[in-house]
Amino acid sequence: MLVMGGIIGSGIFVTPAEVARHVDTEFLVVGVWVLGGLVALAAAFVYAELAARRPDVGGQYAYLRDAYGPMPAFLYGWALLLVIQSGGMAAVAITFARYFGNLVQLPISESAVAVCVLGGLTLINCLGVRSGSNVQSGLMVLKILAIAALVLVGLYLAPAVAPQPDVAGPGSISTLAAIGAALTPVMFSYGGWQTSSFVAGEMRNPQRDLARGLLLGVAGVIILYTAVAFVCVQALGPVGLAASRTPATDVMRLALGDRGATLIAIGIAISALGFLSQGMLTAPRVYFAMAEDGLFFRSVARVNPKSRVPVVAIVLQGVAAAAIALSGTFGQILSYVVSVDFIFFGLTGAALFIFRRRHPDQPVSFKVPLHPLTTGLFVAACAVTVIATVWNNLTNSLVGYAILLAGVPACLYWQRKSRNPA
Repeated sequence: MLVMGGIIGSGIFVTPAEVARHVDTEFLVVGVWVLGGLVALAAAFVYAELAARRPDVGGQYAYLRDAYGPMPAFLYGWALLLVIQSGGMAAVAITFARYFGNLVQLPISESAVAVCVLGGLTLINCLGVRSGSNVQSGLMVLKILAIAALVLVGLYLAPAVAPQPDVAGPGSISTLAAIGAALTPVMFSYGGWQTSSFVAGEMRNPQRDLARGLLLGVAGVIILYTAVAFVCVQALGPVGLAASRTPATDVMRLALGDRGATLIAIGIAISALGFLSQGMLTAPRVYFAMAEDGLFFRSVARVNPKSRVPVVAIVLQGVAAAAIALSGTFGQILSYVVSVDFIFFGLTGAALFIFRRRHPDQPVSFKVPLHPLTTGLFVAACAVTVIATVWNNLTNSLVGYAILLAGVPACLYWQRKSRNPA
């Protein structure tokens, strides 16, 4: 539930349209999601072995720290707080607020609703990891049901559009370029598998359970995403899908009228809430690990004696996401999340080569099949995703990198302070 909840947000209900704007045949619209799923599956293999080798609190932060040292690990946590996690949560909170507002028709601003829901989830997760995980599991079940309803209703009740001829040959250069452009929103939608590793230190048997969860969770998401893409392109056609702003709503309206549109709005709101719940449960453990290493405020590493969770770290995540939601800059931040996030994905994948070379005889409960081919595929896919995103969104990517580089002097400050605690 943690793995799937970290991947599935509200994006899958709208990103099939973005994909269709780049590739214009049914085969390619669905095929790009399968291709992205294979990359995500390779990532699951890599992270499963890393979890077996390094079952530490902080997950990806710990992998980067142990492979490369404190600076890259700190920059990852820095970007997670200021760009990746908080920006994504702010945008999803606003998405929830919009659909919630349409459903209840109350005179409340979107920003106010977003801050309230972030505050409520912060409070729930401060009560303990069990309360947070129970809420997350419940929301994930509802989210899966909403996606399953979209798929089944779209398959059996929505009229299929007439077949349309292929525009470009499958081997043309233009088609390959279009596939590369379509992979950016696809890989953004598949991102999030790594957040489950943040809570490895609070699992009873992370070497076994986290590896299983990663593989089963990512496989489940691939099935759901591919099914949604197939249903959308079958009901709307490539041209109609590309023109749609809300493809899931359009499919449900075709099948069930306005009642279907209302039902999927509820599903999207629940899906957004589930993503926020998962982020609030997992990401604060990175800031906790940074503080334990002396690279952040020491108070962030304090664990509440009753709830046994890092309350300050959880509140910090909630406040950061709420601030971005209020500022109204979340849309811009989302556009450069991918260019920053996939740099660290690639570095984390490459860390497996380092750990295998350093500890060739370490017994582990799971090893990546077909390594180094599988691991190399994942690292190469991350590099291609970064290049494609920078190529298509240069200005916003540069803003993301500027925030990332601002973490270098911050890291040097904390390193100096940890050496001289007085």
